[in-house]
Amino acid sequence: MKLAFIGIGNVGFALANNLQKKGHQIIIAHNDADSKSVKTARARNASFEVRPVQEAINESEVVFLATPFNANEEVLKPLDFADKVLVDCTNPVGPGISHGLESKISGAEMVQEWAKNAKVVKAYTIYGFENFENSLFPKYNVKPVMMIAGNHLSAKEQIRGLNTDLGFDTLDVGDLLQSLHLEHMTLLWVRMVRANGHHPNFTWAYLER
Repeated sequence: MKLAFIGIGNVGFALANNLQKKGHQIIIAHNDADSKSVKTARARNASFEVRPVQEAINESEVVFLATPFNANEEVLKPLDFADKVLVDCTNPVGPGISHGLESKISGAEMVQEWAKNAKVVKAYTIYGFENFENSLFPKYNVKPVMMIAGNHLSAKEQIRGLNTDLGFDTLDVGDLLQSLHLEHMTLLWVRMVRANGHHPNFTWAYLER
């Protein structure tokens, strides 16, 4: 599958690198091929292609958004997604590791507002990048779970397949409005790890009786 990444920092690179190892074609969507982030990513994985943002979207089957949340409106509004899947990997984080939109609306719903003709799926936000670099927990006979939310079942099925490639089970938690609760899970993880010193190598699992 051709996958475009808008944003290729810690989260974007970890996802792109492992998906490339699973046989997917990775396109970095950036209008400046000489930018520091692009050069850094390609130095670590030279198989990544680079295309201007709209061209990368046009060529891809699924687009990942892994930018700082505050950049999203400016980045997304000029783009045409032509009903393609847009994976929102971003989180609105405010002062003191609070919800950046005061929990009134999810960041993913804002992403959908700015990218009106995309099928937005919230995913890859409830853990830090360390668990996208390595999702293996060999001591346990279960896979970590990746919770996803979105309004389009077909779009979520595409992400389910990518989750499998990345070593995650999938739990569909419902429509895009559920993203607010996933963003609160992100804040829980971030506060534990980035603020309170818990090690980052832990995830959630989904167990059914």
